[in-house]
Amino acid sequence: MRKIAVVAAGGTGGHLFPAQALSEALIARGWRIVLASDERVAAFAESFPAEERIGLSARTYKPGDPVGMALAGLTIFRGVLQARAAFKRIDPSVVVGFGGYPSVPGLLAGITQGRPTVLHEQNAVMGRANRKLAGHVRAVACAFPILQKAPPRVARDAVVVGNPVRPEIADLFDKPYLAPEPDGTLRLLVTGGSQGARLLSELVPEAIAKLPEDMRNRLRIQQQTRAESMDNARKIYANANVQAEIAPFFRDMATRLRQAHLVIGRSGAGSVCEFAIAGKPAILVPLAIALDDDQGQNAKVMADAGGAEVARENQLSVDTLAKALMKLLSNPERLARMAAGARSIAKPDAAERLADLVEKTAAQGR
Repeated sequence: MRKIAVVAAGGTGGHLFPAQALSEALIARGWRIVLASDERVAAFAESFPAEERIGLSARTYKPGDPVGMALAGLTIFRGVLQARAAFKRIDPSVVVGFGGYPSVPGLLAGITQGRPTVLHEQNAVMGRANRKLAGHVRAVACAFPILQKAPPRVARDAVVVGNPVRPEIADLFDKPYLAPEPDGTLRLLVTGGSQGARLLSELVPEAIAKLPEDMRNRLRIQQQTRAESMDNARKIYANANVQAEIAPFFRDMATRLRQAHLVIGRSGAGSVCEFAIAGKPAILVPLAIALDDDQGQNAKVMADAGGAEVARENQLSVDTLAKALMKLLSNPERLARMAAGARSIAKPDAAERLADLVEKTAAQGR
């Protein structure tokens, strides 16, 4: 019989996308995949490559809320019992957790049953759920060379594998950075992110409209924009005579990343790793309300490598963004250097590296 891996993930795409990339790598090696998450995620993750989806009771809480903490504890306990019963039935060889509160019951069930367990942290700052469980799993993998907020032993022993990305993004690693087109055309890609995208939706068009006319004429903008901001963004770009494509979501992100000369976006772990693999200079805007400033630390990793400029929300304005854009877009040599800096931290084979660690841990047995 083929071995079974339970992948415990959920909450956001930041957890599910790397979990899916690992699952696809393991399936190619002959593994069967079971997704364990909360009821909500298990219900809508139809595209996740799992033979079975287990919906478990899970709940989060706000720090300083004792009632919420007690309710979360009871809910998670119920989820652990559900997971233990399911694991007795399917007998997984390994349980892999990707963080977020929906992953806790599945990973706890694996730990308490003595099964091989692996935890993957996507951010440069270990998340709260992972922080509580990291000392109890067999192996910890991480995306970046730094792992803040992790217990000292965990940070010391963690295996840096990178952040698993979609195959079409990983394929961009071997593609050279494209110089500006012969006519001087420059392509700017603006991504949003699942949280806090309104700032970029509204600020970027206004900043571009302030650029000199000759620069605006050379720009080709592709921007992910919140639905309620689309009409206003189109109006600003039209009035500034800027060619722009506006949409809430781009499905062909690999193609657009390949063509971009500069990207602007949030600095979630997935975005930073995708920009690095694609070798794209970036202006990164960390989400100010992110817990433990994980986005800020992700951005710092890429900035320290020379691949990005970091624009903190409290220092960001139309004028400062316009000035930063003009400085970068008018200097193709610097963009090329930044592209090389971004690519220097990339790990396009992260899914395979993590799969290697998962198989090594599973081989240890119970």
